[in-house]
Amino acid sequence: QVQLVESGGGLVQPGGSLRLSCAASGIAFRLYPMAWYRQAPGKQRELVAAISSGGSTNYADSVKGRFTISRDNAKNTVYLQMNSLKPDDTAGYYCEASLGSSGYWGQGTQVTVSS
Repeated sequence: QVQLVESGGGLVQPGGSLRLSCAASGIAFRLYPMAWYRQAPGKQRELVAAISSGGSTNYADSVKGRFTISRDNAKNTVYLQMNSLKPDDTAGYYCEASLGSSGYWGQGTQVTVSS
């Protein structure tokens, strides 16, 4: 059974930081490209950041220079370090593992940026 479990969301003031974690089980984690998506109310889900199995990364323009995606294959976990948070970053954040025709999602973790 494949599980992706996100954690680390919460309420933070503008300019603050959070680190999201996504722990995977039931897959050969080291082989899977991983990604973080987010979805705000009334908006489409959008890609935030992705990391390949080899560690190459890419980011949405809106988060470049502020967010960092990383992975720890020994812990089967992918992280999203979010700095200089803005109210526009408020959304549900979802972890995805995708390889070929296999794709899996976590249940999401809420991030709210507000004073």
